[in-house]
Amino acid sequence: MALCAACVAYAVFIFAVPPRVLTIRPGDPPVANATTTQSTGVRVAGTATSAMPDVFVPSSSSTGTLLPLTPIDIAAYNAKLFALANLRVITTKSKVTSTLPTGVVTTTIIYTTSTVRSAWPVKTAPYPDAGAILPFKRIVAYYGNFYSTQMGVLGEYPVPQMLAMLASTTAMWAAADPATPVMPALDYIAVSAQASAGADGKYRARMPANQIEKAIALANQINGIVFLDIQVGLSSVETEVPLLGNFLKLPNVELSLDPEFAMHAGERPGTVIGTLDAANINFAAQYLANLVRQNNLPPKILVVHRFTEDMVTDYKNIAPSPEVQIVMDMDGFGNPAKKIGTYTNVIAPETQPTAKLHTVSIAAKSFWT
Repeated sequence: MALCAACVAYAVFIFAVPPRVLTIRPGDPPVANATTTQSTGVRVAGTATSAMPDVFVPSSSSTGTLLPLTPIDIAAYNAKLFALANLRVITTKSKVTSTLPTGVVTTTIIYTTSTVRSAWPVKTAPYPDAGAILPFKRIVAYYGNFYSTQMGVLGEYPVPQMLAMLASTTAMWAAADPATPVMPALDYIAVSAQASAGADGKYRARMPANQIEKAIALANQINGIVFLDIQVGLSSVETEVPLLGNFLKLPNVELSLDPEFAMHAGERPGTVIGTLDAANINFAAQYLANLVRQNNLPPKILVVHRFTEDMVTDYKNIAPSPEVQIVMDMDGFGNPAKKIGTYTNVIAPETQPTAKLHTVSIAAKSFWT
């Protein structure tokens, strides 16, 4: 099952370069204690090294407002995706020579235009359910963790400055494409890969619930959405995603996965580039789909951050779903030319007209260095 170029350049994620692994050090705010905090009513458990909470329970302050869902306009959806396909126009020039009865020889130049074959529409996959954000809006997200100044914009700057920068960035995209509303977003690292194994040997730390709620509150403040980013280390998608279920069932909370830090042979995160398989992605997508159905939510968005071909294996078996829009965020390192090359060499071959996934969105070459 190949991927469809449904939403090219429609999700833009701004990262620190290079990305770093967050290390929780002695003296840092605790990842979690096995108590119920009076200020948030959130029960969390674990320590800075083991970080093994029972379940994250969001307080009332983190709940969003669920609005009535507008049924998807299929004609508008198709039209937007055709526009996004950026079909290359091919012009052919031909010369026709003829001889008139008078014996005069004439030559006519004929120009014919056509477009390359498009990977859209995909007729064998379901349309997203009512309330889908993509492709009607462009998502512009800032990435990071509030504990670290080295992992991305979220922690690199004071919150007021960071939000002002995000507003400026979204304004730039809105000005560049006035026909497409911009949705601001925060991509918050809720489970961070670690340089040390921790008590359970999983090389990851789960952030405390009050930090996740901080991200959600900031998103509410800017009328945006939140992606809870997971770097599993030696843990697994199947273990980590359900622990965030009480947050993910909120209408403005989405999910992102970092294959880079998914280790399968016991390596320490950051020493080699990790991978996720279609089976891992399908588990996350199905989990989100169940939340959508159980809570009458608009479709969720699942972002897979990727910058090499091998980071996602068996991509043809990623399963479509009307409840989840899967975004393959293919960015890469370096200058714009290198990023375009990565996108062209990896994603373009996967976006074939025979694709069966039109709920899979190929996002975003962000040309920030």
